[in-house]
Amino acid sequence: QVQLVESGGGSVQAGGSLRLSCVASGDTGKRNYMGWFRQAPGKEREVLAVISTGGGTTHYADSVRDRFTISQDNVKNTVYLQMNRLKPEDSAKYYCAAGLLEVADDVVLRLAAAGKGFGYWGQGTQVTVS
Repeated sequence: QVQLVESGGGSVQAGGSLRLSCVASGDTGKRNYMGWFRQAPGKEREVLAVISTGGGTTHYADSVRDRFTISQDNVKNTVYLQMNRLKPEDSAKYYCAAGLLEVADDVVLRLAAAGKGFGYWGQGTQVTVS
């Protein structure tokens, strides 16, 4: 089993920055990808970025590619999402997730966008941009 604990959400003015953190515990052998997602009220869940825990390869949704950065510290079992130049449209509940996906690395973002592969989820942290 994998447990995920998120932190770092809050309120920020447009143009500001936040860094979200997600600490993973449990069986590290059951996750080889970590990802960040968000969902605003009345909208579909959206994948933002994924990272392979072994190699560190990253993939980003086009909507956040130039502003958000996913990174990891495997010693601390922590994944981060650095969010810069935030916009009101970024307001949402942000979730980290983990999965064990035996697929090619260039496929994982598409699978995540389709709601596949990520079986472990954090509780979410609210981000509000005004």
